[in-house]
Amino acid sequence: REGRGGWGTGILNWCVVMYGILVDPIQVVSLFLKDPYSWPAACLIIGREPLSVICYCRTGTISKTTGLILHILNLTSMLILSSATALTVTSMTPVGGVISLGVYTVLFLKLYSYQDTNRWCREIRQAKAKKMTRSFSCKSSNGSAAHTHVSYPGNLTHRDMYYFVFAPTLCYQLNFPRSPRIRKRFLMRRLLEMLFLMQLLVGLIQQWMVPTIQNSMKPFQEMDFSRMVERLLKLAVPNHLIWLIFFYWFFHSSLNFVAEMLQFGDREFYRDWWNSETVTYFWANWNIPVHKWCLRHFYKPMLRNGVNKFLAQTAVFLASAFFHEYLVSVPLKMFRLWAFMGMMAQVPLAWFVGRFLNGNYGNAAMWISLIIGQPIAVLMYVHDYYIIHHVNTT
Repeated sequence: REGRGGWGTGILNWCVVMYGILVDPIQVVSLFLKDPYSWPAACLIIGREPLSVICYCRTGTISKTTGLILHILNLTSMLILSSATALTVTSMTPVGGVISLGVYTVLFLKLYSYQDTNRWCREIRQAKAKKMTRSFSCKSSNGSAAHTHVSYPGNLTHRDMYYFVFAPTLCYQLNFPRSPRIRKRFLMRRLLEMLFLMQLLVGLIQQWMVPTIQNSMKPFQEMDFSRMVERLLKLAVPNHLIWLIFFYWFFHSSLNFVAEMLQFGDREFYRDWWNSETVTYFWANWNIPVHKWCLRHFYKPMLRNGVNKFLAQTAVFLASAFFHEYLVSVPLKMFRLWAFMGMMAQVPLAWFVGRFLNGNYGNAAMWISLIIGQPIAVLMYVHDYYIIHHVNTT
């Protein structure tokens, strides 16, 4: 005999009960706001618009030298002013600082690409080339007839720039691939995934990860090596699980949601990094937007200027290490270089795995570096933050 009723009421009650047990709403709000009347992170994010307008104005209306100077000042001020705000405003929380600095870092990379791509177009136009051969000037192969082909300088409009600012990509193109319509069912699935996984992440962090980190402080203060290793291994599992859920939430659910809203056709946000047999393959495939930006605007230009492949790869890791440290140390208001050293350690690790480990052994080495490496950095930062803000204060 079939049971009466559907799943709806029981599952809803289960969610309410679990939400009440796993999630403390007050603690969640305190991660973003210290003072309910002061919203520095939100104000900092909203204040990014004038920086975009400066980039737009400088692209086509002033001289090349003046434009280059303004471009450099604009990008530099983005990083410096956002950092100064996060360091000096006492009401900004670490989580708010990470979000606001992350937004400014994304805008920094986007505006760099916007200027670079339009410079290429301008150089080709000045050389009176009859046919553009760069990928960014090609017609969209996936778009509909409603999206017309644009050529330089017809792309220099506020509408075009703001579409790029909100699009889920870091590399500018004159003609992005576009989808013919917005799929409402697809959009709702991604939205439900985002909401559910966010609640799951908050619950796991509060009930599993935070207590483990708190129990790890005493062994680190006493330098009890055996208990430190034990706490590290206990933290590795929840940290890795949370990282995997966050990866799906951001790269699959959130970016696809934004892409569907904007009818953005390029949905390759990641590839099969879980099958990586080398560290280099992992870093090239787990975050495709950043990888494409580094390849297009950083790595290939260095190769064209005569830099050898190894030095160019090391320079890419160096830039990545800087931004990792920037996004952690500035919001925490302390500088320990753990994230920087962790990223730079990927260079010898990539060489070792590529040279001595093949197949499943290389894949296992990649997974071990993720599972063990991340919680080490987490514990280092949490320990130092605890010492600075709690032990020294008392």
